[in-house]
Amino acid sequence: MRLRWCLPSLVLVTTLLPAQEETEPKPPNLKNFTVIRAGTLIDGKSDAPLHDQIIILRGNRIDHGLIDSHTHIFLQGEDPAQGGYDVNILKYPASLRAARATVSARRALEQGFTVLRDVETEGAGYGDVGIKQAIEGGYIPGPRLVVSTRAISTTGGYPLEGYAPELTMPKGVQIIDGPVEARQAAREQLDHGADWIKVYMTHRSWVGKNGELTSQPTLTLDELKAIVDEAHGWGKKVACHAYGGIGLQRALDGGCDSIEHGLQISDAQIAQMIKQGTWYCPTLAVYFTDWGPPDTAAGQRDRLRASAHEESFRKALKAGIKIVFGTDIGGIPWTEPIAQEFPYMVQYGMTPMDAIRSATSRPAEMLDMTGQVGVIAPGAYADIIAVPGDPLKDIKELGNVQFVMKDGKVFRNEMHAAK
Repeated sequence: MRLRWCLPSLVLVTTLLPAQEETEPKPPNLKNFTVIRAGTLIDGKSDAPLHDQIIILRGNRIDHGLIDSHTHIFLQGEDPAQGGYDVNILKYPASLRAARATVSARRALEQGFTVLRDVETEGAGYGDVGIKQAIEGGYIPGPRLVVSTRAISTTGGYPLEGYAPELTMPKGVQIIDGPVEARQAAREQLDHGADWIKVYMTHRSWVGKNGELTSQPTLTLDELKAIVDEAHGWGKKVACHAYGGIGLQRALDGGCDSIEHGLQISDAQIAQMIKQGTWYCPTLAVYFTDWGPPDTAAGQRDRLRASAHEESFRKALKAGIKIVFGTDIGGIPWTEPIAQEFPYMVQYGMTPMDAIRSATSRPAEMLDMTGQVGVIAPGAYADIIAVPGDPLKDIKELGNVQFVMKDGKVFRNEMHAAK
């Protein structure tokens, strides 16, 4: 197989080239091996593409794909007209939600994302652990999953909301109040298979009386410190959903490992993130969809969130914060292209190569999987994708994945084929 562009877990293979001519030397001892000849290769770690490369695979390893660091396979970009978020918890049985999550996992794989950090099940309990086990057992196709199970917030800090106060409604996360409950929740989730702990440090956001973006803080610093201490004791990490303000500051002071979204980050907070080595997963694209009308409070909030987010991303990039690719897919429908995040990252200052690294070798480092995924290198998993054009010239090519290999097995991108 001769391929023009190759990337790791994004092994970007971008144009299929003519077959190797007979006059060229053949690699020796190829029995029980798979050989890919790449005209141009992005290996996830080099500063420039490599040319005329041979990749030798033995089983599911490279003997010689892409990583989305923020997904929700148990969400489907719920339509408010059909019940929105609440209907997932109040109406749909766990079996239906698991079936839909199975489809979501396959769609991610077919688009070239061979690793997902799935940051909570939104009321589906430990369903992500089951999906992960089914993928690892070979029962269903899907990416490698790094799972966060239930996630954690506080009373008044997560849906379901707005129902009669005499009713005890289920929540999309595990609710805690106080450091003791916080540590207990972390222990429960880690015991039941969580690879990461996901914490909501802010809840809703709105435009303040002076026109500023304001976010409701949730966990106290003591509550977060209990969770971080417990997770780190297990050798695990903590992802903190934080829009900005007090909640984001508590996330940093409490020692979180990654900031999710980070719509508004101050210069002092950026400096603190660099000093502490905190990762930043911005999820840009999701905040540019479904804006409310401009003359409404929701519409004004939506536009302010987007403009503040752009400014924060540009400042973080310039300062050298460690940035990883994440989409919040699930918050938008899985029928949408996951790669739509890349153009925003490039538009706001990233080079195409840096954007590619944010979805390959950098998240591999964050996930403690360096050398296993996100690179084309000896010993790494055989995760490769191919696209028809040059993503360094047009990053949108990453939305045209045609060839996906995970563990040495090939999957077709049915979404792309359908177009």
